[in-house]
Amino acid sequence: MKISLLVPELREAIATGNTEELRLFCQSGHPSVIADFISALTPREAWEVLRQAPHPLQSEIFSHLERDIQVDMTEVMKRDDLARLFADMSSDDRVDLFKNMPKEKQETILPALAQAEREDIRRLASYPEGTAGAVMTSEYATLTPELTAGDAIAKLRLEAPDKETIYYAYVIDQKRELLGFISLKDLILARPEARIRDIMNKDVAFAWVTDDQEEAARKIQKYDLIALPVVNSQRTLVGIITHDDAFDIVTQEHTEDMEKFMAIAGRHEARAYLRTSAWDHFRNRSLWILALALLGFVSGYIVQSFEGLLLQFAILATFMPMLADTGGNTGSQSATLVVRALALKEVSGKDALRVVFKEIQVSLLLGLLLAAVAFSRVLIFSGKSAMPGAISLWTVALAVSIALALQVISSTLIGAVLPLAAARLKFDPAVVASPALTTIVDITGLLIFFTTTKLILRF
Repeated sequence: MKISLLVPELREAIATGNTEELRLFCQSGHPSVIADFISALTPREAWEVLRQAPHPLQSEIFSHLERDIQVDMTEVMKRDDLARLFADMSSDDRVDLFKNMPKEKQETILPALAQAEREDIRRLASYPEGTAGAVMTSEYATLTPELTAGDAIAKLRLEAPDKETIYYAYVIDQKRELLGFISLKDLILARPEARIRDIMNKDVAFAWVTDDQEEAARKIQKYDLIALPVVNSQRTLVGIITHDDAFDIVTQEHTEDMEKFMAIAGRHEARAYLRTSAWDHFRNRSLWILALALLGFVSGYIVQSFEGLLLQFAILATFMPMLADTGGNTGSQSATLVVRALALKEVSGKDALRVVFKEIQVSLLLGLLLAAVAFSRVLIFSGKSAMPGAISLWTVALAVSIALALQVISSTLIGAVLPLAAARLKFDPAVVASPALTTIVDITGLLIFFTTTKLILRF
């Protein structure tokens, strides 16, 4: 939520050139709170406020701004100011901003940076989006196995201001190959003369630079880590992913899965709803909706094909909404559980038979329950309905209840099989799991309903 309470006061201070008031404002709260305030300003106004903050604090506040606001602000900043800001930012935040900047701005800022920073940006920016290498930071602490615990603590004390975290220090050899890690707690508790090689943890969890970023975040969650080391194909340590970045990754992936689950295309970013224009929302949502609406004509054709049955048994029309809702609900439940299990790696495409067997058991129980409800509903509330020929109300109740049970079973299985098939074919299961599922279940449900009732009623 953007706070706008002090926006008039901030604008007045900017207009009157009251730099002291702006400096005190920047120091008056947590950087994330200050970022919320200045987010309500224009990019130029926001920079006029932020430039009054001391340089370490300036980069902290800037890092809490939304990425598109950061990019807009770089457009109004002078090159030297931007270079100084880049120098103060953490390496992962710096490269994220760099990759989102226009190409001409990138070419402008690079020569103004120190060589080490330029090389760091080029190296981190070279990894493909969505991989562990693209979200890691190069600001980590390393130790060699020959150091004593006392020397290691002294080394970390000197390096701490320039590192993202020192709670874990990674042990490497002369080739920078990852040998293990040691926590700051273990270092403090160890005897000062103890060698790192004797007290380090050799069983270290790590990610490859080419691993999916979500896989890396899941490892941090699974092993309760503060940070996860990232290595290249030679097992050389090249960076770490911190727990706060892992939270961002999980949020981003959750947002992506939710939007794909509802057939929304385009970029999937957290907290981007209000920043996305109505036209972009239309483009992201219209294609799938149009395609599924056209596919929905098939449902209309099925109903039209059984028009004679509906004319003779008007009571059947009263159960079509229940049929559609029940099929959609049971299919969506099944699909949601399977998609979540796939995302958490609880199951894979190889477990398809086990998943299908479990869903068959569940669907049979659900089918019996809903069939009993439908059977009772027909007998209790449809006693005055006209029936052609010698067809009894009991026969209609039987036909409706069997059709509904079959619909529940089929929709549950479809909801489970579609995500599993997508995963086996290397597609995103979330894409096929909701709107597409609903349309398919509607079509199959109508076919099952009319075919079953026609056979039982012998029409």
